[in-house]
Amino acid sequence: MSNVLAGIFNYGNDYKNLEADLEQSGFDNSDYIVYLNEGSHAPQLVSVAVRDAAQAEHAGSIFSSHGALKTYLIDNMSIHQADYQTVKRFIDSHNRAEIHNSPDVKIKGATDGMDSEVRF
Repeated sequence: MSNVLAGIFNYGNDYKNLEADLEQSGFDNSDYIVYLNEGSHAPQLVSVAVRDAAQAEHAGSIFSSHGALKTYLIDNMSIHQADYQTVKRFIDSHNRAEIHNSPDVKIKGATDGMDSEVRF
């Protein structure tokens, strides 16, 4: 079974050039899906069927050259199973499980209490 590489792109990205680059790189028209939400300013998704790690890396480099915000490799999924809701559900669950950076936390050490410099 093949894997799917999903990429998240900013709204308004030039998908025609992305499609052309994928096809020039050897991906067939049936190997990728561009999910477009008309009227929505949310990030857009693109999925590509990849067979091995080298092909996934190649598709990832095409995604990054077109400004992908983030990519996700979904194991054991064919491009026919990669409908919008399934891919979005995978990305959402992966993001919930990911540990995000927390703001810097300052830990204050224990103090000795009052010392001889305190005057009453």
